[in-house]
Amino acid sequence: MKSQQTAQTMKPATAAKKLGVYLPATPAEFQEGVVSRAELNELTANPPEWLRTLRENGPHPRPVVAAKLGVSIAGLARGGVTEALTTEQIEALKDARPEWLEKERATQAEVRKETVRIKKRNAERAASED
Repeated sequence: MKSQQTAQTMKPATAAKKLGVYLPATPAEFQEGVVSRAELNELTANPPEWLRTLRENGPHPRPVVAAKLGVSIAGLARGGVTEALTTEQIEALKDARPEWLEKERATQAEVRKETVRIKKRNAERAASED
């Protein structure tokens, strides 16, 4: 006897996060329904116009804004950026180069450098133990 498999679904907020878009900027029908795994895969493989526009122009969620600016999400908060930004606003911030942005980029660069150093050290230790 074969059991019926139910379609795996997720809340719109989860789907928006997986798609890298800001939920309040998505169409109402996306925000109000549930999204199946198959629908998410279809949106990823063949994004509709609204999804392409959101990904290109925004508004973008904080993780995307942080990545585009080269800082952490905490760095955004320290810089006073708490809302979603459009691509145009992100570019304006990059051009303006405020002091907080330069400081946070430097901090992020140090964190990345330290992560690489630790990874290398751990790899060397693992190799010497073998």
